[in-house]
Amino acid sequence: MDVRRIIAVVAAVVVMAAVPAVASASGVRWRPCATQQEPSAECATVEVPIDRARPELGSAQLALARLPALDPAGRIGSLLVNPGGPGGSGVGFVQFGGLASPELGSLRQRFDVVGFDPRGDWFSTPRITCDAATLFDPALDRFPSTRAGFEALVAHNRKAGADCLARTGPLLAHADTQSAAEDIETIRAALGEPRISWLGLSYGTELGAVYASKHPGRVRAMVLDGAVDHARPMNQATLEEAAATEDALVRFAAWCRGSAECALHGQDVLRFYDDVVARAARGGIWSGDLGRPATADEVSAGVYGHLYLRDDWPALGKHLAAAGGEFPDARGLTERNQFQSEIYGAYRGIGCHDFPSPFRGPSDVGYLAGLVRGVAPHSWRYSEYWDFASGCVGWPVPANNPPQPHPVRGAPPILVVGGAHDPATPLAWARGLAASIDGSALLTRTDDGHTGLFNSACARAAEVAYLVDRVVPGRGAVCR
Repeated sequence: MDVRRIIAVVAAVVVMAAVPAVASASGVRWRPCATQQEPSAECATVEVPIDRARPELGSAQLALARLPALDPAGRIGSLLVNPGGPGGSGVGFVQFGGLASPELGSLRQRFDVVGFDPRGDWFSTPRITCDAATLFDPALDRFPSTRAGFEALVAHNRKAGADCLARTGPLLAHADTQSAAEDIETIRAALGEPRISWLGLSYGTELGAVYASKHPGRVRAMVLDGAVDHARPMNQATLEEAAATEDALVRFAAWCRGSAECALHGQDVLRFYDDVVARAARGGIWSGDLGRPATADEVSAGVYGHLYLRDDWPALGKHLAAAGGEFPDARGLTERNQFQSEIYGAYRGIGCHDFPSPFRGPSDVGYLAGLVRGVAPHSWRYSEYWDFASGCVGWPVPANNPPQPHPVRGAPPILVVGGAHDPATPLAWARGLAASIDGSALLTRTDDGHTGLFNSACARAAEVAYLVDRVVPGRGAVCR
């Protein structure tokens, strides 16, 4: 539920310059960031308690990055952005091109654009830290059908969670979205803003909605793009997301078969995909990226990672062809593999608070797995909600924010954006989230890819007009 793949480069390059900090009128001490892409970027930290009810547990430092408004005379205020996740870096998003599209220029002109890394993420400290080899075992069955297999999954997750807890400390038990939403209020107060504007993508829609539910009077304007409806039960959400991923794969396959831009032009692409996954399940697909055979789950996760951006479809065709060739190499797919991501520890640590597993035994797994295969006969091996369902069973840290409604009452109109063919966040979620927000407006996209910000010029224009001038799209608005 995130756009971390789009800005993964920030992991290697986002640092803070060792220069004196300057206190602004708000009280936040800004310093120049060490980045060439956005020379005007300023960095800072804001301190928050790990547990507001137990100050003895200490505090965390949230990393912030700001692009000051280019038109100070016309400045509206601060626009906080969250690019998704759980685990995405708002600091990196702001500094390295998240708002680089010319259509978003008005946001740079009229707002101080502020990105922050939520508690436990990226450059905030302490960071959720896990041993990658302990967290993900490629040999582990994520769809166990026997009691022994289920118990092995539980034991693995319990061990992985204990490792993350030992490395991270008490923050891991308080890395939920409810706590992160209160951190936004601390940031708002530190910035000296009476109200904030918000641009949240994917998981950032859940975080924004929780904040608006808690502090509706502190919202000036809010875009929730690629909407997550946290009120949906896990089983329902898992099925809906699996169906959305399948829809995106089928649409890619239809395009690929008929387009000369695709390396598999003219072929039965779904059959080709199924053959590649079946070969991977037998250990027959090498990955130069991993230095070993790729598993079927890893291949499927890599394909999923290419469905986020419509512009990535030609690359997906090329990488899928390479994985199924005479000398197969799945490198191009597994490089987009969720399981080896830099943020997988934070993704799991936060996600298990918000999306705990519904499984109590192998019969639960078998029942839901059968339904998932029914709605996603090709792509069933990977969807993000299944990753939570299988990865959080046995997790030793109690969930502080399981699925529940977060109704918003008393805020100004909020813009929710949903895609009819979004592979990660189904349109039904956008409709459900919009229904929980009094006075909300729903903008529907009928194109492909995850989030309108990265896939739709129409959606970008609507989001800018709303954030700058608070022009709310009319009822039934559609970007085709």
